Amino acid sequence: MRVIAELPHPDMKITIMSMNQKFIVKMEKGVYEQTFKVPEMDLTDGVNSVFELLDEPFLASVSERFKQMSKDYKDAYFRYNY
Repeated sequence: MRVIAELPHPDMKITIMSMNQKFIVKMEKGVYEQTFKVPEMDLTDGVNSVFELLDEPFLASVSERFKQMSKDYKDAYFRYNY
């Protein structure tokens, strides 16, 4: 797996990698991460198409999912301890 790009974002770390004819887009925030695998064949302009996929509505949804992941973990941790 090789890193192709790291995109700046104020809320999360975004890394684009390439492996086995797939682009792997990984978003990280704290201890949580989300990964999306996109076959290179599905994109017309290579990694530039990946940049286009990462538009504001998509990243806003990813941010909301991070909040939900955090809530889910905190709820499970609370049930475990109490």
